[in-house]
Amino acid sequence: MISMLRQWMALIRHQVVPQLPQIAGYFLQRCKRDKVTVSAGHLAYVSLLSLVPFIMVFFTMLSAFPAFAEVRLALEGFIFNNFVPTSGDVLQKYITEFVGNASGMGAVGIASLTIVALLLIMNIDKTLNTIWRTNKKRPKMFTFAVYWMVITLGPIMMGSSVLVSSYLMGFATYAEEYTPGLGSLLLKTVPSLTAIIGFLILYMLVPNARVKFTHALSGAILATFLFELSKKGFAFYVTSFPSYQVIYGALAVIPILFVWVYLSWIVVLLGAEFTCSIQEVLAPDETPEAMVEE
Repeated sequence: MISMLRQWMALIRHQVVPQLPQIAGYFLQRCKRDKVTVSAGHLAYVSLLSLVPFIMVFFTMLSAFPAFAEVRLALEGFIFNNFVPTSGDVLQKYITEFVGNASGMGAVGIASLTIVALLLIMNIDKTLNTIWRTNKKRPKMFTFAVYWMVITLGPIMMGSSVLVSSYLMGFATYAEEYTPGLGSLLLKTVPSLTAIIGFLILYMLVPNARVKFTHALSGAILATFLFELSKKGFAFYVTSFPSYQVIYGALAVIPILFVWVYLSWIVVLLGAEFTCSIQEVLAPDETPEAMVEE
């Protein structure tokens, strides 16, 4: 696995890096043409409407497996501590209460929330396929199967990743006395590696087009770098310039969450645009336009 990763990184260094100036110019033109900020605003709005339904469905599926019963709290803490830069504890408290209230609904209410969660996935799918310029339609049953797989298998994959992370952290704690600094190193690298894997899966599987692994990996690395940078920058702004708390008071968590979700979608779309830019500059004959079926 390590040797394969080295080979992929070597391919990126020899193929992508020398063409970075040309790719960067094309990337900026593409972002302007696709109006990334407008698309990010649309996805942020849909995400806020779908946040509680999606999390409710997510944790309901997770709780269906007894092996992951103890993972839920660890997974919540991992997400809110590593992927929400500020007010993570407050958001976790409110969202847990919302999910608890929603889970007390009847079968019809839960089914409607599931539909709302599926609509979020559908909007993400449409936005990314618009970026990839693919007009090729998946069969409806296949599309529904993919969306449902995200709802059902997503929690299992996240739960498994948390179990593996917990095992690694336990191993690092045990080995700390023999290898000082190993635990802190894992604490810093595990969230970034998780983000890279998540972006990589998103850019490879969601577009209805052929995406090379090295291209998607390049976009995932850029998106992870921008995500970590925006996390630190946003946390610094909110803690150093507490304008939201002064203006909104106890409701400050709402605009903070909206701005953060908006920034996160900008990062996701920039990574997708960068992946497409690499593919269209380095392999123009393999772009989605050339693969669209008439």
